[in-house]
Amino acid sequence: MADGAPRMVFLGFGKYARADKIYALEPIRGENRGGGRRTLVWVEGVAEPIVASRTERTILHEMGQDVAAGSRLLDEALSFAERIAADADRGRVDLGDLGRRARRLLEASARAPEAEQLF
Repeated sequence: MADGAPRMVFLGFGKYARADKIYALEPIRGENRGGGRRTLVWVEGVAEPIVASRTERTILHEMGQDVAAGSRLLDEALSFAERIAADADRGRVDLGDLGRRARRLLEASARAPEAEQLF
């Protein structure tokens, strides 16, 4: 940061870590993922990883990593897909809600039409 102060990164559920102390991120996969469990965050000085409710891309973006730029849309799409899968397993699929959320994601991903170049 410009003033030299360490940046605090929100991990979810009221948890924060200093960006300069985070040394590893690991996405949680399989049946361990869900219910606010998205990423394991290793922080210098903390023996066990912290369970974050945010994705590794979102955490990287907040840390200032350019590789995570533009990942908000992908994170929303993955969250949407996870919700559909969970609702389908419970037999509770609300097609109206799914349609609205899908339209919002599609609208957010659509690029503005470029002006046709004549010459």
